[in-house]
Amino acid sequence: MWRERQELRQGKVTVASEEYSFYCTSAAPGQYSAQQLLEKIRKHWSASENGAHYRRDVSLGEDASRISGPKGACVMATLRNLLLGLFELQKHHGQTKARTFPGWRRKLTQTQTIQPLTQRT
Repeated sequence: MWRERQELRQGKVTVASEEYSFYCTSAAPGQYSAQQLLEKIRKHWSASENGAHYRRDVSLGEDASRISGPKGACVMATLRNLLLGLFELQKHHGQTKARTFPGWRRKLTQTQTIQPLTQRT
């Protein structure tokens, strides 16, 4: 996929750039038109970025974090992902009545946090 971008200021192009992206798919050649494939890619990234980023930023305050070192930021991102994963795991196994992550987080005890990690599935 190729995309050309232009940043305009007062009707004049200030920055022009080209971007090439490569995607792998299990779709058969000719299964989708170029427009259909573009829509599927956008839908995938929109759901993934908006869903994950919103939950990590709004629910866990990721953008407001003052941790600036790369190691600390990596550790915190891992912990945030673990917490979101535990919520999804408990939802999947019917171990929580909470429908949203913030509701689950407010009612969570330390024992309930560790429980999914120690159970065999």
